[in-house]
Amino acid sequence: MKGYKVFNSDWTCRGYQYEVGKTYEIAESPKCCKVGFHFCERLVDCFNYYLFDQNNKVAKIEAIGEIDFDNTNSKCCTNKIVILKELTWAEVLDMCNTGEGNSGKRNSGDCNSGCYNSGDYKIGDYNSGDYNIGYYNSGDYNIGYYNSGDYNIGYYNSGYCNSGRYNSGYCNSGDYNSGDYNSGDYNSGYCNTNSPKVRMFNHETKFSFDDESILRFRKILLDCPQSYKYSDFIDKSEMSEEEIIRHPECETIGGYIKTIIVEADKQKWWDEDVSDDDKEFIKSLPYFDAEIFYECVGVRV
Repeated sequence: MKGYKVFNSDWTCRGYQYEVGKTYEIAESPKCCKVGFHFCERLVDCFNYYLFDQNNKVAKIEAIGEIDFDNTNSKCCTNKIVILKELTWAEVLDMCNTGEGNSGKRNSGDCNSGCYNSGDYKIGDYNSGDYNIGYYNSGDYNIGYYNSGDYNIGYYNSGYCNSGRYNSGYCNSGDYNSGDYNSGDYNSGYCNTNSPKVRMFNHETKFSFDDESILRFRKILLDCPQSYKYSDFIDKSEMSEEEIIRHPECETIGGYIKTIIVEADKQKWWDEDVSDDDKEFIKSLPYFDAEIFYECVGVRV
């Protein structure tokens, strides 16, 4: 049975000194995690146990003795092993990724650095789309975190060519803008440079966005739990037959990236976590409307 094994930079592993082209044998029967020479059938699985570090040595091996399989993960063990050949780091990258020019592991596409990226030319982790730098970006040419759309710089932007945070639309700078070409904060519409008064419960108020009451209201609502989704790499051994059919890339990268949705219990947060003082404060806000609050926040008052 052939497979792969990773070693320290000096060709040692668990106290043994290895050399390419040689055979190693022990008298005992192998037992995973206890005795024997460990290896994996797929190269990418080896890096569940070793750092993905180009300074480590990587070799193709053949187990020619007894073999023990650990059914809970991808590890195998033998009492007689042949170190067939050393793999270059370029060969390792090709075998652990799909596409070309990737550094990291379990990437699909081309020219990615990091882990679990899909698409092309990304730096970081869990990016989808092309030419992203950072984490969890979708779309193209984003820099930062959790951006969707294209050409955004910053955090949680959607749309195009926004810089700052939480902007939607086009070419906004600042924070929390919707619309196009706004500078400043909290604007909706086009080409605004100042900040408007706050509207609450479908009415305009005298409050600015940095008013103490508005800041307190926002602080309370920021604690409200939100439903969210995240990506997780699912190993092929944990995939259902339906998932294997729907994600043929698992044959190459050893699994697929699954989107998991976590639902929030907002009513429980209001009933158990919000203080009586904060509840009364919210109900005392100008134009407070319980039905609007439920429609917008998802909480019955």
